[in-house]
Amino acid sequence: MKLETTTIKIAKKTKARLDTLKEYKRESYEEIVEKILEVLNTCRASPAKARDKLIQIDTAHKEKILKQGRKDVI
Repeated sequence: MKLETTTIKIAKKTKARLDTLKEYKRESYEEIVEKILEVLNTCRASPAKARDKLIQIDTAHKEKILKQGRKDVI
């Protein structure tokens, strides 16, 4: 099933911030926004679970940066 899509305008600075959240090169903005919304919804229901999810995302992000040899941004 094909999802309907839309176009939204965001500032270049916001796009750059979204780009830093990518876990892998071809991760879509849809996937990134879904992760953000998942954490926000989880935070409402269970702050502790949201914290665990954020730690999981942060760990994956740091591993990606280390694999790229970019220790300067950690």
